[in-house]
Amino acid sequence: MTDFFDRASELEIEFREQALAKHFRQLQQAGLSHCEDCGDAIPAARRAAVPHSTRCVICQQAAER
Repeated sequence: MTDFFDRASELEIEFREQALAKHFRQLQQAGLSHCEDCGDAIPAARRAAVPHSTRCVICQQAAER
């Protein structure tokens, strides 16, 4: 039974590290050109106003709700 919990803990740590690595990669890519949610192009005006934006305005509004 302990092996099951040990493996689950290892997987949780691995998934968390992968998610954090993805997040930090996105932060380093200042101003992505396409929305991470819908894939549409992020307008240049939005990228200029919010350099680290990863979502278009519509998806960002939906994420904030």
